[in-house]
Amino acid sequence: MAQVHLVMLLALLEYFGFSLAVGRARYKFGVKAPATTGQPDFERYYRAQMNTLEQLVIFLPALWTFATFVDENWASILGVVYIIGRALYFTGYVKAAEKRSAGFGISTLPMLVLLLGGIYGAARALLG
Repeated sequence: MAQVHLVMLLALLEYFGFSLAVGRARYKFGVKAPATTGQPDFERYYRAQMNTLEQLVIFLPALWTFATFVDENWASILGVVYIIGRALYFTGYVKAAEKRSAGFGISTLPMLVLLLGGIYGAARALLG
């Protein structure tokens, strides 16, 4: 399970990096806390970070459930694809909102596989 731990920690490190980028954008674009709106460039950074946080709530339990009940190697591979997709999502979104779609798709598909596969694997284990 070491690789699953590593993937989880890399996803959290990525999110931490996004948080730092939002802090830099807040300073760069003069958006004083607690404001989160009013400057479109800053808002794209902020929404990219917050969308990633919203996805982590699904991704992390799905990653672990899939790894536990289906296959840890595939969970790790799917997790890495998710991380790559999130990076593409973030960089695309901060450039222009319409450039986030590819990264969204690349990160959503493995997350959905982890979620549905985890449900299947847990249900299979429960039913015996």
